This record gives sequence, structure tokens and C-alpha cells, in this order.
Amino acid sequence: MSRYEIAFSGQLVPGAQPELVRANMAKLFQADAQRIAQLFSGRRIVIKNNLDAAAAEKYRATLERAGARVEVVDMDMPIEEVELAPPPPVEPTPAPVAAPVAARPGRLQVAPRDEYMAAFSEVDAPDFGIAPVGSDLQDARPDAEAPRVDLSQFSLAPVGSDMGQAKPAAPAPAPDTSHLKLQD
Repeated sequence: MSRYEIAFSGQLVPGAQPELVRANMAKLFQADAQRIAQLFSGRRIVIKNNLDAAAAEKYRATLERAGARVEVVDMDMPIEEVELAPPPPVEPTPAPVAAPVAARPGRLQVAPRDEYMAAFSEVDAPDFGIAPVGSDLQDARPDAEAPRVDLSQFSLAPVGSDMGQAKPAAPAPAPDTSHLKLQD
């Protein structure tokens, strides 16, 4: 049994008004303006997939009534394999005569395998070998030494001490009002 998908690329049925189609699609999908703008971006968007033939036709008809031209694609359709032709033979071009690079010991000599790699044939590169399995590839580093800090000026406070917090200021003495009298 074939399965189908419904895809939309922003195309309208002939004679449809874009604003009306957008409103119809917003009502059908109960979507906000941002989602509808994504539908009409021009990219191919799959709206529904894994449909049988009857359901796919129902979706297509409903969306065409709303003004949107959709594409119904058979998902089980075999994909055609394309075999690429071999690249044309490359004619060797005479290389400019240059002073031969003498291979120094411990340096890698690159032989080009194609014309792309030929650009790297005169590269002077160190010959890095492959380390054995389990070897450490970083140089050994000495352990970091703890900084020397002089703490001799500090001492420990006894248990229960206030650690030198600021004490609240004592309240000011009440003013002397003994010389004041009330008159009738």
C-alpha cells in the first residue's frame, strides 16, 4: 500500500488572492501569522506525511479550496540512482623548472596523487610519526609550586568571640529636664 505526503511551496491556485489564501490557511491550521509566513516563504514544506491515497486526496482538495496549490508525492516511489561519469583525464602540464629541494633528514617528502595535491608537493613539512598506543603526547610539566604567603601577622580568635564586629553606639544620655516646670 502506497504512502503519500502533502508538500506546500507557497504557490497559489490561479486567480486566488494571497491575503484570502493566508487567512484560509491560518483558519485551517489554527496557526498564527508567523507560522503562516513560514508556509509562504517559498521553501518546500511537508504539511502531512504517511497518508493513504484517500486521505491525501482529501487534504489536496481541502487545501485547493483554500487557494493553496499543494504537491502530493508518493513516498514509496523508488529513487533513481544516478551514476556519475568519470572525470576527464588530466593532461600533465610541464612543471616550472625549480631548484630541487633536497630531502633533509627528519623532513617529509610529499608525492602528489592528483592535481590538487600537486600544489603541496614542494611543502617542507616535519615528518611527524605516529605515537604508540597508550603513550602520553604532552611534554611532562613540573608540578606547580604553592605560592609563598607570609601569614605570621594573623592569629586565631578564641571560641565565641565576636571577631571584631563594630559594636553598636551607646545611646546618648537623656537630657536633664529637672529645671523645667509646668505652669497653670
